[in-house]
Amino acid sequence: MAQPDAPEMPLPSLEELQHWTWVMGRAQQMMLESGLSAAATGQRDLGLPVIPGFNDPATIQRAEAFWTDSLDLWQRFLDPKAAPSDEGKHARDKRFAAPQWRDNPLFDWIRQSYFLISDHLLRGIDEMPGVDERQKEQLRFAARGFLDAMSPSNFPATNPLVLEKTIETGGENLLKGLQNMLADLAKGQLTHTDPNAFEVGRNLATTPGKVVKRTPLYELIQYSPTTDKVLAVPLVIFPPWINRFYILDLTPEKSFIRWAVEQGITVFMVSWKSADASMSEVVWDDYVEAQIDAIDTVRDGLKVDAVHTIGYCVAGTTLAATLAVLAARGEAEKVKSATFFTAQVDFAKAGELLNFVDEDQLATIRTLSPDGFLDGRYLALTFNLLRGRDLIWNYVTNNYLLGQDYAPFDLLHWNGDTTNLPAKWHLSYLTDLYRDNLLVKPGALAVRGTPIDLTRVKTPSYIQAGREDHIAPAESVWSITHHFAGPVKFVLAGSGHIAGVVNPPALGKYQYWLNPEPVKTLAEFVAGATETKGSWWPDWIGWLRDQDDSTVPAKAARTPGKGMLQAIEDAPGAYVRAH
Repeated sequence: MAQPDAPEMPLPSLEELQHWTWVMGRAQQMMLESGLSAAATGQRDLGLPVIPGFNDPATIQRAEAFWTDSLDLWQRFLDPKAAPSDEGKHARDKRFAAPQWRDNPLFDWIRQSYFLISDHLLRGIDEMPGVDERQKEQLRFAARGFLDAMSPSNFPATNPLVLEKTIETGGENLLKGLQNMLADLAKGQLTHTDPNAFEVGRNLATTPGKVVKRTPLYELIQYSPTTDKVLAVPLVIFPPWINRFYILDLTPEKSFIRWAVEQGITVFMVSWKSADASMSEVVWDDYVEAQIDAIDTVRDGLKVDAVHTIGYCVAGTTLAATLAVLAARGEAEKVKSATFFTAQVDFAKAGELLNFVDEDQLATIRTLSPDGFLDGRYLALTFNLLRGRDLIWNYVTNNYLLGQDYAPFDLLHWNGDTTNLPAKWHLSYLTDLYRDNLLVKPGALAVRGTPIDLTRVKTPSYIQAGREDHIAPAESVWSITHHFAGPVKFVLAGSGHIAGVVNPPALGKYQYWLNPEPVKTLAEFVAGATETKGSWWPDWIGWLRDQDDSTVPAKAARTPGKGMLQAIEDAPGAYVRAH
């Protein structure tokens, strides 16, 4: 049976327009009569106290501006044909991309009112006197989160698309959305993608290989060669220990691991164990020593003097510490080169994550870890909050209100595949690095008694940052260049923390920038940089071969399980599946 067309919202009658025009005119008259702009002066003349944030001149001026903008908005509602074109910073807001938000005067007014309130609230924070920049940023972050949550797109009665869908389906969308919401509440995590579309080992993390070592903290995977010869120096990859390693081995066409193997590299991957109660005493030292152990395992197993290394995000931070420890122990030659994917060592400009390291936040984290480990769902929520508009409220609207089916998306499947963290290690990471920024202070941190001094790192390094990275801001990643003593190559990639890294050449997406000139700041780097379309991966493999381009036959120990390193099980192993 066909559903009736959705009724159009009625426009105000002539009498109603006349009434509201009178209301608007009277409001303007009241403002003029009260003399808001002169109120502060009058209060001083009368000896009345001036209270900052309430009746000081700046606050009154902001109030006057808000009222003026509000009345202008009301005028546009009453006379839509006279409204200016909808251009500016809000023109591309995806939440309001549907034409219904503009075609219907009521919903256009709701949309514009939301923007008006949002802009004035954030502007008020920017103009607050006597508040330092760190506190302002915390206020901005909280305000943005509140404003994202209160968007009219998140509520059925103020979202024209939801109203139309509800009428069209007879409310079936709301019932289906309720089912989706209850399922998410039961599992304690927001669903982003079809939970049955992907499975590790079936259509994710499928690059052939073997687990060749297992410790209580990590598994070591060796991948099968696909070329007759391989580079003599193998590659050991350290993925973030807050995520599953297969971000670098998604579907075959997106897999960095598969691509690296096809370039003739013997690739090893560390797969970290998701923490449980047995790991309650694991600390910083254990992760650094685990990286050194993996390096030594590959050196011994393949009988090579050195390895190439990659550290992604927080594992890159740990890799920097590993290089400093090896340098202090006189063993720097074990690592031929180090590559850093969106990694930070200096956390002075670490972005919005700094908003989660005050004492109240840290105290809350302690209460969430009674068994010695932090449930990965809490960490996933933190990262989702950094992009709440895209990773939370977008799905509230689509899946809870509109009742849409979940679309299959490998990256979002990985994003929801959470990993638990050792509580003691996690807290020390937040306090020692994010809060106190100790890693860049020579000797402030140590590993098994060996002090860490990044200025002793002379290992050739390739440092990649994402231009739009909200987790490891490009400027923060750039600071590595000020702390290492060895040759450094910096590349700025298009996109952000994930897409800026996982960008296969075959896709032809994004771009990257290089600047061979010695510069001191990221701004100087960008000003003199040359843009190249597409993936930066080919530039990286060229740089890697520049370090050592000698090759060996891809046989014996270069094949998983054929040398000293015996195969335990097929890749991707057991730890990546454990929860």
